[in-house]
Amino acid sequence: MKSLYAGPPLKELHEEYAKKGKIDENAPVKSVEAITIDAPVATVWQLLGDLRNWTRWRSDAYVTRLGPIEPDAPFRWKIRGASIRAAFAVVAAEREIAWTGVAMGWIKAVDRCRLASTGDGRTTVTMEESMSGPFLTFFYSSGKLRKGHQDALRMLKTAAECRAPDA
Repeated sequence: MKSLYAGPPLKELHEEYAKKGKIDENAPVKSVEAITIDAPVATVWQLLGDLRNWTRWRSDAYVTRLGPIEPDAPFRWKIRGASIRAAFAVVAAEREIAWTGVAMGWIKAVDRCRLASTGDGRTTVTMEESMSGPFLTFFYSSGKLRKGHQDALRMLKTAAECRAPDA
């Protein structure tokens, strides 16, 4: 029963999913969204990888505690009022940033954001996430997650295209 699905333990999600480029395909809440941005990968990465300054381009999320941005380093952030304890799984400059996290003590997530050059000075950004936890689907859905990803990608696109030298 999907409404009771708790997913793998967080450590397994971190080591066997996020670090290996996967989300939990069995999770009841999932989203994969992509956008092409008229800016080079380096410009997009400057915004995405600078978590301390997310508020400069992202109105729905901000980091509350951040140390080194490297695999296994913990950080905390808030998105639309929800506090999340997270740990980086992948930090590959100009290619990918991924983490696992827990909200409300029981909702587990794998978050991935991948960047790829289109070869013509533009960048495709793909946000991919899975969320699991008992009864999660009673108040949150893949549709809500997808909308959040679409909003974040649009904000990133606007900020990157304003910074891009050719934009």
